[in-house]
Amino acid sequence: MIRLRSCVLTRLLSSPSAPPTPFRPHRLLSAAPLAVSPNPSFAVEDYLVAACGLTRPQAVKASAKLPRLKSPAKPDAVLAFLAGLGLSAADVAAVVARDPRSLCASVERTLAPVVVGLSDLGLSRSDIARLASLAVHRFRKEDTVSKLQYYLHLFGSSENLLRAMKFCDFLSHSLERVVKPNVVFLRECGLGACDIAKLCIQRPRMITANLQHLQAMVACAENIGVPRGSGMFRHALHAVAFMSEAEITARVEYLKSTFTWTDAEVGIAVSRAPLMLTRSKESLQRRSEFFISEVGLEPSYIAQQSVLLGYSLEARLRPRYYAVKFLKENGLLKRDPSYCTVFKETEKVFRENFICPHKEAAPHLEEDYDAACKGEVPTNFRFT
Repeated sequence: MIRLRSCVLTRLLSSPSAPPTPFRPHRLLSAAPLAVSPNPSFAVEDYLVAACGLTRPQAVKASAKLPRLKSPAKPDAVLAFLAGLGLSAADVAAVVARDPRSLCASVERTLAPVVVGLSDLGLSRSDIARLASLAVHRFRKEDTVSKLQYYLHLFGSSENLLRAMKFCDFLSHSLERVVKPNVVFLRECGLGACDIAKLCIQRPRMITANLQHLQAMVACAENIGVPRGSGMFRHALHAVAFMSEAEITARVEYLKSTFTWTDAEVGIAVSRAPLMLTRSKESLQRRSEFFISEVGLEPSYIAQQSVLLGYSLEARLRPRYYAVKFLKENGLLKRDPSYCTVFKETEKVFRENFICPHKEAAPHLEEDYDAACKGEVPTNFRFT
């Protein structure tokens, strides 16, 4: 049997020196081993370990789902088919452990037609291999190709879809009863196709949630001061998705105490940068210490410019603060810039305004700034 599988794989996998050829799914059909009679001595557990790469405990668990498997004929065909798609031995083992019944699928009648359909949708061989490793059980369903066609349009690309499928098995949910009504509702909330795609990538389970649950999420987004149709609505929905009202309240209270904000100020801050609700307490505390204690900004100012809390403290905020502080202390700036401007500018504009003009007066400034951006913050920027 092992020699037979080796022969099959040799036929499937082209020689490294051979020129690449277009992916033709129908060629995988030739990989199926010839049918053999049931083998009364065939041991499923041993086969799962030796041929599929499962551990013994995995094989014991998987074999319980294969009571009718009496011959290696179909499993050999499936293993060869998966290998022909490009799945590694580790991927195949993971697939079999997750879905043992896939070994009993017919390559010719079930698996190959799905692969052909996916190829017709424009998916590459590597895309199909990734999809198989994520949801090979769906290859046994007749609606798989039509569902993938819908999701490809929704997500905008196979890369976006496959990335999201690592966290949510979209193909197991009904399009008509669950997904499409949710998408329609999100559109009614003012989200466009691009916004919905981004939301699906960030919060994959949102479009497979119960519609009433999704409506509750939208209500929570509105309750933190972000109305439907506003530019921040997608971010607000992203922030509060799957949070309870109690959890949101607790996070708002922590923001108030950490930044010494009033109710009105925390409302302004959250409505302008709702994703701050997803930050850890440690992250918020460090930003509070930086902006209030180190930079000297007023809490009310921080609330108005709460978008600043979303920037990286190590790679953006601190390096820019130290660079501008150095320039001010050495009299190299004609006027004090607004820290809001300093922190918000793109990297290119910041360098053009604060680094490049001072190369002669402060030859080490750029070097020190670059080091600070990498986390190597010097005690003092060097003047000479």
